[in-house]
Amino acid sequence: MAVAVLFSSLFGLLLIGVPIGLCLIIPCLIMVAISPVTTPNFIVQTLYSGTASFTMLAIPFFMISGTIMDVGGLSKRLVRLANSVIGNVTGSLGMVTVLACMFFGAVSGSAPATTAAIGTIMIPQMIRAGYDKYYATGLVVCAGGLGIIVPPSYPMVIYSVTNNTSIGDMFIAGIGPALVVGAILMIFNYIYCKKHGYKGSQKFSFKEFIAALWDAKWAVLMPVIILGGIYSGIFTATEAAVVATVYGLFVGIVVYKAFTIKSLWKVFKDNMVFNGGLMLTVAPATALGTIFAYMRVTDSISAMFLSVSTNRYVILLIIYAILFLIGMFVQTTPAIVIFSPVLLAVAMQVGVSPLHFGIIMTIALAIAFVTPPVAANLFVGASLTGLSMDKITRAALPFLFGLILSLIIIGFVPEISVWLPGVLKG
Repeated sequence: MAVAVLFSSLFGLLLIGVPIGLCLIIPCLIMVAISPVTTPNFIVQTLYSGTASFTMLAIPFFMISGTIMDVGGLSKRLVRLANSVIGNVTGSLGMVTVLACMFFGAVSGSAPATTAAIGTIMIPQMIRAGYDKYYATGLVVCAGGLGIIVPPSYPMVIYSVTNNTSIGDMFIAGIGPALVVGAILMIFNYIYCKKHGYKGSQKFSFKEFIAALWDAKWAVLMPVIILGGIYSGIFTATEAAVVATVYGLFVGIVVYKAFTIKSLWKVFKDNMVFNGGLMLTVAPATALGTIFAYMRVTDSISAMFLSVSTNRYVILLIIYAILFLIGMFVQTTPAIVIFSPVLLAVAMQVGVSPLHFGIIMTIALAIAFVTPPVAANLFVGASLTGLSMDKITRAALPFLFGLILSLIIIGFVPEISVWLPGVLKG
């Protein structure tokens, strides 16, 4: 009975549009009133412990470092680098868009930020080159999901903290899947452009490639410093985030000279607002997740899943469907904190490792950025172009199918995710 009240109140509040933080804390308060499983003191302690985490400090620092590098003119340099590599092939501008999103994702860790930064540059270029404006926008909003698939990624940090998984291993595990997703989006783009006659215009020049690489060297070095520092044991993920922020400040102020005191203050102010909202979501989500654990909700859900089938692939397909529905209505952070422990318990019953499941959930939530009604990338694409969301969604459908195909492949072939961390651990 208590479990039914818990879930009905949670989803009822979500459906009527109550702010997500209240959607999470109100069910906790209801449990205090109707169930002996928790007390007001316990709720307060859990709210505090949900945010008082040294590891959780990595999130604001990674977000700040990504914003600093973006404001510093990073996106234009990365687009130039991507164009110097594949500017001569069929559908080159589309491929440059995907590759630039991968490069930028390695710095920003945010899907909407990647969509905005790369879309601002590439959508006008593609339209001027004759690409359909809806197609160009649909490609950008889907490729923008690479912002959280390519490490470092703040959803990976949240998943790792929530499920006691190594952040460094998650970052390394994300490299192979990111390459798979990027390759599939490029293949879909190539097929479309081959059919519609969109040819590359810039011949490959080794001299231009070296010049573009040198111009973007500070941006390219950033993920190398982060991932290399974490995996070599020089610093932890949180320390890596601080190093990335200091590095970003140095590059933005000293090298690119892109900041005034006013613009730098705006960077910190905007990130403070974002991270404040994030913590107001994480704290009650942690409390609710703890209540789930005490009420043994995960055991009940695992038993329900396994009563349907014990086949690993069938269970994964069911989990995909659930994640797809969750992503349509729940934002990334609460989706991870609330549902990942529950679904991970099910996945582990059929042999899916926590590391592999973290990648699966990250990609599933990247898809959610383009599935209405909660579809941040679609909102960004619409604001950049003035096009209606329904038309952008229709244009994005081929690439949305590509993302789903990537999820299925990566979920069914765990070696794509776990092979590289295993090799590096030796």
